[in-house]
Amino acid sequence: MKNFIAALMYTALMMGANAATADMSEIAAMRSGEMGKLNFHSEAKQTSDDEYVKDDGTTGTLADHTGKVVLLNFWATWCAPCRKEMPMLSELQSELGSAQFEVLTLATGRNAPPAMKKFFKDIGVDNLPLHRDPKQKVARDMGVLGLPITVILNEKGDEIARLRGDADWSSDNAKDILKAVIAKSFPAQ
Repeated sequence: MKNFIAALMYTALMMGANAATADMSEIAAMRSGEMGKLNFHSEAKQTSDDEYVKDDGTTGTLADHTGKVVLLNFWATWCAPCRKEMPMLSELQSELGSAQFEVLTLATGRNAPPAMKKFFKDIGVDNLPLHRDPKQKVARDMGVLGLPITVILNEKGDEIARLRGDADWSSDNAKDILKAVIAKSFPAQ
């Protein structure tokens, strides 16, 4: 009897896991244009537990953002594609930012806070955090090679998708994809 119950529970868990993967496949099928570069993982991946420096000088971790879907963007002040992309991320935060979603920006490598503030001021961004990963610990843990890199974290804090390079995150397609991820993470009760 114990084996039967264990087998039944295992089957139920596997069906749930397959349903979650199928749901991501449906969301992945929504991609078009630049969002075609957004790769959804077949299984969620753990993220870094290393600390980063918050814009107020304290430290934080990605675990501090669990409970919401996060669009995590790794960038640097010297990165030309980052300069192009950041206003679109700002627009995305303005439109979708909520208790269920946030855009989290993390400057990786040598990025002096005054240069980061000037970067944001020059491009008219005032609603995104100026967090830093000065020793690239978080970036290294997450396999970030090149910039920008943007990852989507589910409400559990796991990486579910990744896009290498810049993209128009304020596009209708990007917003529709993120709305679908948010809806999957927070189904109507």
